[in-house]
Amino acid sequence: MTSFQSTLGDEPGIAEELAESQREISIAEFFEKNKHMLGFDSGARGLVTAVKEAVDNALDATEEAGIAPDIYVEISEVGDYYRLVVEDNGPGITKQQVPKVFGKLLYGSRFHVREQNRGQQGIGISAAVLYSQLTSGKAAKITSRTQGSPDAEYFELIVDTDANEPEIKASRTASWDRSHGTRIELEMEANMRARAQLHGYIKHTAVVNPHARIELREPGLDGPLKFERATDRLPAQTEEIRPHPHGVELGTLIKMLGATNSHSVSGFLQEEFTRVGKKTADKVVSRFRDRHFGREMAWRGPDVAVQSNGGDDLEAAVVESVSNKGADATATFAAGIADVVRSRERTAHHELRTIVANAADAAEEETGTTFGDTVRERALDAAWGAITAHDEASGIDRLTPSLYPLVDEATSTRKDDATVRALSERIARKFAAEADGRHRVTRRRLREYVVAAADATAEYDDATVGETARENVVEALWAAMRTVPDDPPKVAAVAESRDTASELLEAMRETDILAPPTDCLSPITAELVEAGLKKEYDADFYAAATRDAEVHGGDPFIVEAGIAYGGDLPAEGGVDLLRFANRVPLVYQRGACATTDVMKGIGWRNYGLDQPGGSGMPNGPAVVMVHVASTNVPFTSESKDALANVPAIEDEIELAIREAARELKSYLNKRRSLQKRQKKQDVLGTILPQMADKLAEVTGRDRPDIGGALARIMNNVSVEREVEDGTVTLTVENHSDRSEQPDITDIVSEEPGELNGDATVVDLDGEWFVKWSPSVPAGETATLTYTAGEAAEFDIDVDGVEAEKLTVNA
Repeated sequence: MTSFQSTLGDEPGIAEELAESQREISIAEFFEKNKHMLGFDSGARGLVTAVKEAVDNALDATEEAGIAPDIYVEISEVGDYYRLVVEDNGPGITKQQVPKVFGKLLYGSRFHVREQNRGQQGIGISAAVLYSQLTSGKAAKITSRTQGSPDAEYFELIVDTDANEPEIKASRTASWDRSHGTRIELEMEANMRARAQLHGYIKHTAVVNPHARIELREPGLDGPLKFERATDRLPAQTEEIRPHPHGVELGTLIKMLGATNSHSVSGFLQEEFTRVGKKTADKVVSRFRDRHFGREMAWRGPDVAVQSNGGDDLEAAVVESVSNKGADATATFAAGIADVVRSRERTAHHELRTIVANAADAAEEETGTTFGDTVRERALDAAWGAITAHDEASGIDRLTPSLYPLVDEATSTRKDDATVRALSERIARKFAAEADGRHRVTRRRLREYVVAAADATAEYDDATVGETARENVVEALWAAMRTVPDDPPKVAAVAESRDTASELLEAMRETDILAPPTDCLSPITAELVEAGLKKEYDADFYAAATRDAEVHGGDPFIVEAGIAYGGDLPAEGGVDLLRFANRVPLVYQRGACATTDVMKGIGWRNYGLDQPGGSGMPNGPAVVMVHVASTNVPFTSESKDALANVPAIEDEIELAIREAARELKSYLNKRRSLQKRQKKQDVLGTILPQMADKLAEVTGRDRPDIGGALARIMNNVSVEREVEDGTVTLTVENHSDRSEQPDITDIVSEEPGELNGDATVVDLDGEWFVKWSPSVPAGETATLTYTAGEAAEFDIDVDGVEAEKLTVNA
């Protein structure tokens, strides 16, 4: 019976009609209908995304040209729309490139480059132009002036979504007050509901780009928001690297094999990959041989193996195989082979071939008798037959005794001798039945031998050989086998065979290769992470950590973390988590980001922060920032808002955060200790005078001097001033158990003189600042003196010692 579905399409012309309706979709047309994928899913977010793409481009352009970024962002209302203007002081863009950079999606200079960049796909700024024209119908206005050019180039353009090409509406030269740089002006349907996210993006960009100056003007602000530079040091210039062998996929490898100019696999590896020199290439090629050709089993010589029923030894077998060469010459040849084999623990077929050739050459030189190729091949077969004799009918078996010690060592001590021998015998039969007689097998084939032998042992001998024992036996036998010397296939042959290319890929992945070089990355550095946090957050404590480079999928990456705590940071609510990738703030999708997952999984109570329930985001007056720098950041989507959950990257994020958090823990522990110390000191400061008064009252004696008692009891550093006859004496006593070096500044209303020690004097508007930095060992005293007029007034300031460990009576 014919089904209904089988008759579909029988009508003439339907297939042709369907074919006519099929057409290619341009990338611009695709994103025109799917703009949410790029972060333009609403007016509020669209404005933030447009600012982000323009600012990121400006930062990349200025840094590549070695220019300290000076970026201006202005948002203004224009009727029913918002106008966005972003200017930079970069090197500018040439007249020929401006239309393509701003009016063609997937056009850029960084997609094929393996080095750290903010943007790579060439989508961001052209997507902002596309969003602008879709929502307002207005063309983008671009002004760009290259360094040294007398005039700027001005364009008005849109994206032709059908062809994914720029459509230029106007083009002319123009004057511009900047000597070089680029300016883009967009009008779009937007709103300011995401003002917090916009300000957060700008502020966080300033944190991780402390070398940049950014100014933001927008409706509703009394004045511009300005973020000044914290350093003049530009990020280190990055260098492009070649792919790393551990990150290449099969299809990519086949493509590379087809495109390379190298003919040998070794040359291909050294020319096309990073961190592969001659030694590393040899290791990969060796493993490639193992997979492509297999290894040869190496056997013990017949005089070493336990023979079950006698049999001819190796030397006699070789003598018998040689004819018409004379008894003495033949004996010399056979003895040469036998002596070398006896001296070796194990010998494989190709190794025996070399032994035979060397013995033949030596015999020729000693006896003058020639041993040609035919004689050598017969001798090789005879010697190999003596080593690998396996005839169950006659009872001659030299393979099982050779395998037995390997199998015995690889299996559990609970396996009895009968089980080990039965397993060895069955594996020996598999090798004896091997077709070409060289006992050359791949690892996969070897595993099949062991599994079949183990299954038969379990079935016929009622002896269990578990999975672990089987794998151990495979490992032991594979280790005893020898890599063959055969030349590997040429690159062209590897490229033509998917299976052979797969073998090469496995060999590359299993070879230990140095991690990729990190000059393709430009981390912020722990020093500048702290500088960025200090610039934008008023806190009491800062810490930062930069991890060593690691590799994911062949791409190197570095994780950095920073923490700011206390000060003016809000004490209520969760900590502020700042997420960055290649110096770009990740504004949205915080809950879908790997960084957030790692933060929630850390036990923050161990580091002194409150964490309700023991998991989740911690509370406290703190900011935690995490920066991932990579040649290929794994984002969760095209909008690049969140990091994917890649275990290798998550591990490094956690280690970086914990490294910075350990410094926070030390700081908080020390602060708590000092707070307790201060509380104790305050109590003593109240009680001691009362005790002195009471003691004087009870004893009827003068009130005891308790001037230095508090400092001695608390093991403090005390500073006391005494003025006598115009001489000012500052006595510094160190009652602690370690050396201290306080910075002591005495502010005097009259000009001082006769200063002792290494004092410095600075006159500021009629006040003299006298400063010392004495080193005072534990239990020692330093005396600082100078002269001043009788009417002089004094004020002292002491730094370099915690306030809780300092007693000043001056």
